[in-house]
Amino acid sequence: MGLVKVVGLVLHPRRDCGSAVDAIVSWAAERGATVLGLPDEIDRIASDAVPVTSEELVERSGLLVSLGGDGTMLRTMRLVEGRKTPVLGVNVGRLGFLAEVDLPDLGESLSAIDDHRYTVESRTAVRTTLPDGRAVTAFNDIALVRVPGEGLAAVGIRVEGSSFVNYAADAVIVSTPTGSTAYSFSAGGPIVSPNVQGLIVSAAAAHSSFNRSLVLDTSEHLALEVLPTSGRLAIEVDGIIEGYAEPGACLQIEPLPGAAQVIRFGRTSFYERARRKLRVEGSAQVGTGSAADAVVVDSFEQQRYEILLGGEVAGVLHYRRHGDRIELLHTEVDQAFAGRGLAGRLAAAALSDARSRATPVVATCPFVAGYLERHPEYES
Repeated sequence: MGLVKVVGLVLHPRRDCGSAVDAIVSWAAERGATVLGLPDEIDRIASDAVPVTSEELVERSGLLVSLGGDGTMLRTMRLVEGRKTPVLGVNVGRLGFLAEVDLPDLGESLSAIDDHRYTVESRTAVRTTLPDGRAVTAFNDIALVRVPGEGLAAVGIRVEGSSFVNYAADAVIVSTPTGSTAYSFSAGGPIVSPNVQGLIVSAAAAHSSFNRSLVLDTSEHLALEVLPTSGRLAIEVDGIIEGYAEPGACLQIEPLPGAAQVIRFGRTSFYERARRKLRVEGSAQVGTGSAADAVVVDSFEQQRYEILLGGEVAGVLHYRRHGDRIELLHTEVDQAFAGRGLAGRLAAAALSDARSRATPVVATCPFVAGYLERHPEYES
């Protein structure tokens, strides 16, 4: 048995996680590792998986695996808050910022973790106490948001015990670096590296003359005052309304550096994910170029064909070799490059390569299977 003896799973509430679950359960069975799951998710895992409370899940697991997208990762990180248990994010759906692994790479990634071939990226969280006395933690952001029909969000920003500025806006957002690409970004805030130890304060649709974001060090004391001129405000924690604040309320904001540990393998950087996810403009490489200029390469070390357009990896077709056969597993084209026929280019290139090598093809990927039906010449 390797280093990982107990694996805890956290599943997206609606997406089909079956293939990822099966891969993890099989991997664990081969190594004699135990698989844990939450009681309301255990029926979606395996018959021999152990149902445990959220506290036991975090306490017993040597590795937590989040199956879903960024929302599931945020939920998993909140579960593990303050502990050193590493979290692996597996994409089950669209490309996100936090998840590190796609399904075809899951088995190899688990083995790399078992051999301790990975790095850890610490993530800052932010905590406050609600007016009803409950403490809440966010890994993206805490926001004071206007309630329709009840007036603007008039919020005073106090730093180190002194008033700095008053915002009048639709919302005032306190974001971690992780959340800089979420609500804060949509409000005009900066993109901040997750390695920065800081907080960003931004106003959405500011009605005041001062509308700039503030960047504070985590050592500085921050408080949000709901001013007498404000309407009643919703308190959103990672996008979920957890309570309300009336005029006169004051929320003390506590940064929590190193509150979660996210596994990275170094295959992509934060900036690559940000450019693709946010479709960052100002670069001739992003979202430009003709499909006729696209080039397909076999990235054999990652077991996938890549289609390159304008210097960017615009799409991939994952494969796996079984002796003298090749199994084409999954085709994915980034949304920024959609509608250009790149998936068909990938399928054609992979099938042509297999035919040139006289390699039998197993088309597990639904797109490739459909492409073969439309292009029977590749069957020969």
